[in-house]
Amino acid sequence: MNKPSIQLGSRVVDADSKPYVIAEIGVNHEGSLPLAKRLVELAKEGGADAAKFQTYKADTLASRHSPAYWDTTKEPTLSQFELFKKFDSFGAAEYRELAQHCHSVGIDFVSTPFDDAAVDLLAPLVPFFKVASADLTNTPLLRRVARTQKPVVLSVGASTMDEVDGALTTLRAAGAQHVALLHCILNYPTADENANLRMLGDLAARYPECVLGYSDHTVPKDGLPSLVAAWLLGAVILEKHFTHDTSLQGNDHYHAMTSEHLRGFRAEVARIAPLLGVRTKAPLPSEEIARHNA
Repeated sequence: MNKPSIQLGSRVVDADSKPYVIAEIGVNHEGSLPLAKRLVELAKEGGADAAKFQTYKADTLASRHSPAYWDTTKEPTLSQFELFKKFDSFGAAEYRELAQHCHSVGIDFVSTPFDDAAVDLLAPLVPFFKVASADLTNTPLLRRVARTQKPVVLSVGASTMDEVDGALTTLRAAGAQHVALLHCILNYPTADENANLRMLGDLAARYPECVLGYSDHTVPKDGLPSLVAAWLLGAVILEKHFTHDTSLQGNDHYHAMTSEHLRGFRAEVARIAPLLGVRTKAPLPSEEIARHNA
C-alpha cells in the first residue's frame, strides 16, 4: 500500500513529514479582533503551520440546559450555552479579516465549523476543514463538509471504532477523498495518565490509509512532551490550544501552549529528527569499514 498523504495548505503531509502544527486559538481571543490577530502573529513566531479558530453561534450549538464537561475550578461557567455565548460575537466579516491576516503573516487560516452556515462561510477561506470530536456522529455536518471536497482533519476523542468507521463512511460517500484522523482525549484538561498516546498504534493498524495526528489537552510542563511523544508514535498533525498567557482564568488558556512552548517544541524536533533516519533495515555506507574490519 502506498504511504498515505494529505495536502494541508502548501504542505503535503505524510508519515515521514516534520510535524504540521495547528495552533488552536479557538476563542481565546475572547471576542477581540486585535487580540485574535496578535495571537495569529504569535503562532507564526512560534513555528505553527496553521492558526485555527472556532466558528459557531451558541443558539445553534448548545441547549440552554447543557451542562459543563470541563474542569469548573478553572472555568466556573456551569452551562455550555452560557460559555459559548460569551465568545460567539465574530461573524463573516471578522473571519474574512482573520483569513486575510493569516495570509499576510504566512500561516494557514483554519476554523472549525459547527453548523452548515459556518461550513458555507469558511469553504472559500480555509485550505482544509477541521472537524471536532463532538461532531464525529453529526452526519449532516460531515456531509456538508465533505461536499466541499476539501481535505478533512477529524478528531476522534471519546469515540468507539464503530463511530470512527461510520464517520469515514459518511465523509467518503459524500465526496471527501482525503481524511486524517487525530487521536484525542475529551478531558479539559487531560491528565497525563489519561493521554493514552499508544492508541495511535490502534488507529494506525485499523486505518492504514489515513495520516494520523493528535489533538492535545494536557497541561504543558517544562515544554510539550506530549507532542514530542505523539510525534514519535506516528502523529504528524499536532493540534494544541494556543494562548498568549496561560495564567488567564477560564476557557482554554490553562491547558494551552504559548509561542515560547512552540519554539521549544520545534527545537526539540530539530534535535531528534536526524536520529530517526530511514525505515528499512540495511547496512549504512558509514558502516562499510566496520563490515570489513570488525
